[in-house]
Amino acid sequence: MTPAELCRKHGISDATFYTWRKKYGGMEVSDAKRLKALEEENAKLKKLLAEQMMDVSTLREMLTMGAGERHAFERACERF
Repeated sequence: MTPAELCRKHGISDATFYTWRKKYGGMEVSDAKRLKALEEENAKLKKLLAEQMMDVSTLREMLTMGAGERHAFERACERF
C-alpha cells in the first residue's frame, strides 16, 4: 500500500503523514508512547511555570502599590 493510499484510508493529508514519519519514523511503539507522555508532562510544567510567573508578577505589582491602591486591588480580587 502506498503512502497516498494510507492517507486516504485514514483521512489524513500527505503532509501530516510525512511529518509524523519524520518525527516517529524508526521508533518502537513504546518509545512513541514515552515521547507522548513526556510531551504532555512538559506542557503541564510549562502551564504551571506560567501561572507561577503571573503570581510573582502580581505580588511585585502589589509591593509597588500604595496602601489605598492595594486595598482596592484586594477587594476587587475577592470577587473572584
